[in-house]
Amino acid sequence: MEIERNTVELGDKKSYAGIPEAEFVEEVDEFMKRTENNGNVDDVLKRLDSQHAKYKFMEYNLSLSMIEELEKQKEEFETQFLLSEQVFAKAKVPPTETVCLWLGANVMLEYSLEDAKKLLTQNITAATRNLGYVEHDLDFLRQVLIIYLNKGGCLIFLMLN
Repeated sequence: MEIERNTVELGDKKSYAGIPEAEFVEEVDEFMKRTENNGNVDDVLKRLDSQHAKYKFMEYNLSLSMIEELEKQKEEFETQFLLSEQVFAKAKVPPTETVCLWLGANVMLEYSLEDAKKLLTQNITAATRNLGYVEHDLDFLRQVLIIYLNKGGCLIFLMLN
């Protein structure tokens, strides 16, 4: 088996695909005390929902792109797949009319390329709509936060004068 190393520089990016980096929260108490979180669980959960929706959106788009490529393939082609951490293996892929999609909860189903494309398109539409809802809710929460900050500033002014 041949192991190839990619020598392309990433620069400031964490991923070749532009996937945003997720932070693991080890100390929830300290995380909630951060200025951007302001101890508000609802704001944090909305932001995490937004981040999750973006990941799902990217996942659906990548899967849809792959299905479109498989539809174009009329001859066998060679590719590499991740076998384990940093180890890739070569594989020959014959032309196919079906793909297997992970549905979640450790469930995978086989679909025709057409049905898989239809399902992923529906999922992208739903993810886009849900992302819009979450972003709208975040905008609303920002406005509420501004009102609270303004009230706090006025109360401090009142106390000092």
